[in-house]
Amino acid sequence: MVRTAVVTGAGSGIGQACALGLLADGWTVVLTGRREERLRESARLADTRDRDRVVVLPADVTDAESVDALFRAVVERFGRLDLLFNNAADVMPYTPTEDVDVADWHRVMDSIATGTFLCSRAAFRIMKAQTPRGGRIINNGAPSAQTPRPDSVAFTAAKHAVAGITRSLSLDGRRYDISCGQIDIGNVTPADRPQPPVRQSDGSLRVEPTMDVRHVVDMVRAMAALPVGVNIQSVLVMPSAMPYVGRG
Repeated sequence: MVRTAVVTGAGSGIGQACALGLLADGWTVVLTGRREERLRESARLADTRDRDRVVVLPADVTDAESVDALFRAVVERFGRLDLLFNNAADVMPYTPTEDVDVADWHRVMDSIATGTFLCSRAAFRIMKAQTPRGGRIINNGAPSAQTPRPDSVAFTAAKHAVAGITRSLSLDGRRYDISCGQIDIGNVTPADRPQPPVRQSDGSLRVEPTMDVRHVVDMVRAMAALPVGVNIQSVLVMPSAMPYVGRG
C-alpha cells in the first residue's frame, strides 16, 4: 500500500530535509509551500530512485481555500493520506512587545497557528473517512512553545498555540485512529549562512551551539514509522549545550 505524506514548508530547511528523509524511507511525499520553484529545487535533490514518489503541489497554508484544494488533490491522486508534517512558518526579528506591528503579528500567527489548524482540519477529514482509517500528524513546535525568548511575543504565542493544537488533535483523533505529536526543535545549523546570534534571557545576543539537521530528520522519521495507535506525544531535540533548561 502506498504511504502518502504531506510536508508543508518543504522548499527549504527542516521541511526540505525531512521530506527527503521520508522519501528515503519509501514514503510518497507531497511537497507544499507558496514558492513552486523552491519546491521543485527540493524535489530535484531527491535520490534518482525516489523521484517517482515526490510530488510538488504549491499551496498557501494561511488560506483555507488553498489548503482544501491541496488536500483534495492529494486524495484525487493517491486515494489517502497517512502523514502530515506541519512545518511551515514565517518569523520576524526580535522586537519588543510594544513595538510589534499588528501586520507582523498576523503574518506570524497565520503562518504557524492558523496554517497548522487548517492543514490539520483537512487531514482529519480525510483520515477519519479513509480505509484503513487513521493516520498521523506531526507538528513542528519549538522550545519557545514551552519557554520563550525575550522580544518574541508573536512567535512564542504562535508556538504555544501549536502546543495546544497538538494536544487537542491528539485527544480528538483517538476515536478516528489519528495520532498527533509535536517535535520541538532547538538550534539547527543553517545550511547557507553562519549561525546568527540569538536573544538571551538577559536581553543580550549570543551565538549558541547548533546541531545538524539530520538529527531532526531522524526523529521525524522515527515518529512517522510508528504504527497507528502508537504515539510520541512530544519530544524536544536540541544541542545538549544549548541554553534552554533554566533560560528565562
